[in-house]
Amino acid sequence: MTVASRSAGALTRLSVSLSLALAALPLHAANDDARTLDTLVVTASAPSSPLHWVTDPRLPRQPVPASDGADYLKTVPGFAAIRNGGTNGDPVLRGMFGSRLNIVSNEGNLIGACPSRMDNPLSYIAPETFDRLTIIKGPQSVRWGAGASAGTVRFERDTPRFDAPGIDLNASALVGSRNRNDQVLDLTAGASQGYVRVNGNRSEADDYKDGNGDVVPSKWRKWNSDVAVGWTPDADTVLELSAGTGDAIARYAGRGMDGAAFKRTSYAGRLEKDNLPGAWDKLLANVYYNDADHVMDNYTLRTPNPDSSMPMPMAANVDRRTTGARIASEWRWQDIALVAGVDAQDSRHRSRSGMGRNTYRQQSWNTDARFENLGAFTEITLGEGTAQRWVGGLRIDRAEVTDERRRAGMMAMPNPTAGQQRREDLGSGFLRIERDLAPSLTWYAGIGHSERMPDYWELFSPDMGPMGAANAFAGIQPEKTTQLDLGLQYRSDRLNAWVSAYAGRLQDYILFAYREGGMMGSMTQADNVDARIAGAEAGAELVLTEQWKLGGTLAYAWGENRSDGTPLPQMPPLEARVSANWQGQRWSMGALARAVAHQHRVAANQGNVVARDLGPSAGFATLALNAGYRLSDALQLSAGIDNLFDRAYREHLNLAGSADFGFPADPIRINEPGRTVWMKVNYRY
Repeated sequence: MTVASRSAGALTRLSVSLSLALAALPLHAANDDARTLDTLVVTASAPSSPLHWVTDPRLPRQPVPASDGADYLKTVPGFAAIRNGGTNGDPVLRGMFGSRLNIVSNEGNLIGACPSRMDNPLSYIAPETFDRLTIIKGPQSVRWGAGASAGTVRFERDTPRFDAPGIDLNASALVGSRNRNDQVLDLTAGASQGYVRVNGNRSEADDYKDGNGDVVPSKWRKWNSDVAVGWTPDADTVLELSAGTGDAIARYAGRGMDGAAFKRTSYAGRLEKDNLPGAWDKLLANVYYNDADHVMDNYTLRTPNPDSSMPMPMAANVDRRTTGARIASEWRWQDIALVAGVDAQDSRHRSRSGMGRNTYRQQSWNTDARFENLGAFTEITLGEGTAQRWVGGLRIDRAEVTDERRRAGMMAMPNPTAGQQRREDLGSGFLRIERDLAPSLTWYAGIGHSERMPDYWELFSPDMGPMGAANAFAGIQPEKTTQLDLGLQYRSDRLNAWVSAYAGRLQDYILFAYREGGMMGSMTQADNVDARIAGAEAGAELVLTEQWKLGGTLAYAWGENRSDGTPLPQMPPLEARVSANWQGQRWSMGALARAVAHQHRVAANQGNVVARDLGPSAGFATLALNAGYRLSDALQLSAGIDNLFDRAYREHLNLAGSADFGFPADPIRINEPGRTVWMKVNYRY
């Protein structure tokens, strides 16, 4: 942590200097072409196209700006997060979790290493350092990787283009309750032949207090820094090389250990070529290397509890290195668009551990798992730009997993599948029709199928596999999802309204059961069951006058374990958001009400590798207020109060509070933050 502390300290000093420099900049710094700052975002906008959502993650938002990717996604209807304190929640889309949701950042995959997903992929992502967030719901795309039965999330950075030498600057600073303190810097300098882009962020907060005034262990400190160098010899070509790093600490109220390190190392290269001869429109190629080096211990951010299952200081160091490449071409013939390509990925997981403070550093690494995937894909659009469009795609994957554990299980017994390799040929595809009934009204219907290889957490984390299987690696089968998606969207100058619904069947759904193991404590068993899911989301924005706008969203998810005739666990309850916004020439004000229904459809002691159903949960409602002031086209202040009435409430998707921090021995959900006040400044040059 010494290196990380020095780096974080340097970034802190840089951020303070940046804040002072911003204060000294003239308010007329932005030229006539500068991008004006937007109003505060309190509910997600409507889909940009059927099942596709595109937004700018740098926009000011409420609740208090996100500390990680999962926190940001919660503003999109259909998303929730498994909560374990202040940061690094695990994303859930329509009740689906883990690798059912494909996370892509900077055109690559960064996969966490913790066997209990303490460092899920979104914990390494700082949303404000990206230009665009694209979400595809359901198995309605095959071009961004294997699996993705729940959907795809892409954090993207644009290619800077300069006609003449110049500089683009985006910066922000945030202060708030519980010593919340964030800084973000995105600086690009370039000319017609190329550019250099540097961005970084730092975020920290102390433990928060819930609505009862009780302290919830939740402090964090994290930073990221990336640099990209691009060559743009002409308007249609870019060759870019990039590198990045980051680190963090995070205290968790709902875990027996904390995150003492989240070291990220990233390298990437990409080539894009547009306007190729004839019907060949575009060539895209990229390679990437991502490494997540994660340390979890029970002594850096807490004192070991002598009465717990881990009475002595101990630590575990896990590492996940993922490399990959992708090449794709796009063609266009009048109203026909086609994309085809191949992608490959290789991922290695290893670990080491030790009793006592920092003794793990003297231990040797042990590789326990290797993953390989080779895929080919194609998508076609018929009638692009016309009133009726057919969109379809096919994908074939060859997935391989090798079990390199010599010993496994809580007693470290000889591993019966040591050295064994599993190979699966998997197919995915979709077909969707989109039709414009009028210039302002569009409907769509799509059927999608996805076959997903079990991930690391499903093959290697469970203590047991299905009955009769040697372990989960030997017994867990690939998961198959077939889903129907329907929707309708209306757009006009005053009203933007949309509704979407889905129904799916999951064969060999991978389900975790938690079993009490006596002296061994709680144990997990992974099994395959057949399941059904269904749900709907809806939203509307109504412009009352030039200054007033009302908005609202609604999301509901349902699931059933067909094999056992019980509810599917870890389903988020019905949720509604209603907002009102007033926008003046310089001032803006708004309010956001969030209401969540109780959840009584639960499956006791079932869930996923991270969390299980803790029983029924109560409903709740919160109110938040915000205001903003535009000092110029380049500089804007915004402020907000979340949980205005200081309510004590708990999210349904939640980890049980750890006994190390004084929570009861029986599982209990963790309370959310009480009243939170924050203020933010955004600057663009």
